[in-house]
Amino acid sequence: MSRTDRESDAMRRALVLAATPGVPQGPNPRVGCVLLAPDGAVFAEGYHRGAGTAHAEVDALSRAGDAARGSTAVVTLEPCDHTGLTGPCTQALIAAGVARVVFAQSDPNPLAAGGAATLRAAGIEVVAGLLSAEATALNERWSFAVTRGRPFVTWKAATTLDGRIAAADGSSRWITSADARADVHRIRSEVDAVIVGTGTVLADDPHLAVRVGGEVDHAARQPMRVVVGLRDLPAGARVLDDAAPTLQLRSHDPLDVLHSLFERGARHVLLEGGPTLASAFVSAGVIDAVRWYVAPALLGAGAVALAEAGMATISDALRLQVTAVTLVGGDVRIDARVLRVE
Repeated sequence: MSRTDRESDAMRRALVLAATPGVPQGPNPRVGCVLLAPDGAVFAEGYHRGAGTAHAEVDALSRAGDAARGSTAVVTLEPCDHTGLTGPCTQALIAAGVARVVFAQSDPNPLAAGGAATLRAAGIEVVAGLLSAEATALNERWSFAVTRGRPFVTWKAATTLDGRIAAADGSSRWITSADARADVHRIRSEVDAVIVGTGTVLADDPHLAVRVGGEVDHAARQPMRVVVGLRDLPAGARVLDDAAPTLQLRSHDPLDVLHSLFERGARHVLLEGGPTLASAFVSAGVIDAVRWYVAPALLGAGAVALAEAGMATISDALRLQVTAVTLVGGDVRIDARVLRVE
C-alpha cells in the first residue's frame, strides 16, 4: 500500500473519530487525528471532545508519548495556531517532533488560521486538502458561523397541507404526529440555541427543552432557550424553569440577536418562533436552512407560518433547494437550504 493510500485510510478514520456521537457542538469544530509511524502503521489516535478539552492532535500525542517523534499526524482540520482555552496545536506538534502533517480542511477561523505556515517554518512537511470535501461537510455549520460572525440558522415550522400553523380559533396542538414532535426534540439536542419570540411564550407557554415521552431528557444536551422581544415574561413561564438555560434578548433586530448568540458560543440555532419572528428573520436575510413538517390535514383558515416579509412579487420569493424529503410517522419532513448568491 502506498503512503497516499495509508494516509487516506487514516484520514477516513480521523473523520469517524471527529464525528463521535455525543460530542457537544458549541463554539468548537469536530476534529479527529490519527498518528502514523514511519512504516505507515497507526499507533495513536484522538479527537476533540468539546470546548476546554484537549484538541484532537494533543489528545493523540498524549497517547503516543515519545513514539510521536518522526511520525505523521493525519488531522481533519488544519492545526490551530492560537491560544484559547488550550494552547496552539502547532506548538504541540513541533514539540513532539512530528515530521509530517496531513490535514483535510484549512481552518476558516481567522483567529486560529495559519497553522500550516507555522509548521512549515519549523521544518515539518505539510500536505493540505486530503479528503477536504468530507471534512468540510462535517463542520459545515461551524465553518459558516466563524466566517460570517453569526450562527447558522435553521427555521423549523409545522403546518397543515394548506400552510396553517393554527386553526381559526387559535388552537394549534397537535398539528403534527407524535413521531414528528419527537423528531423536533432530536434536532433541538443538536443545536446550540432555540429561538422564539415573546409572543409565542405569552400565547403558548412552550417549554423548548429536549424531552422524551413528555419528560425532560436529562441525558440529552440541552440547548439555550432564547426569547426575543421587549415584553416581560410571566414569572411562571415554563421556559424559565431549570430544565435548560434561558436568555431573553430585548431586541427586535435578528442580526443583533444572532451576533449576541455568536458571542456566547452559538454556531447553529433553531428558529421556532411564530410568523412575526419568522418574518423578521426572512426579511433580514438570515434564514439559512428550513426544516418543515407537513401534516396531511387541511384547515382552510387560521394563522400561517410566515407573516408579510417584503416579498411583493413572485421574483422576490425566497427560493429553497430541497435536500431531503422524509416520512416521519404520518407527516412529511422537508429539509431545504436557502439559495443565495454569495
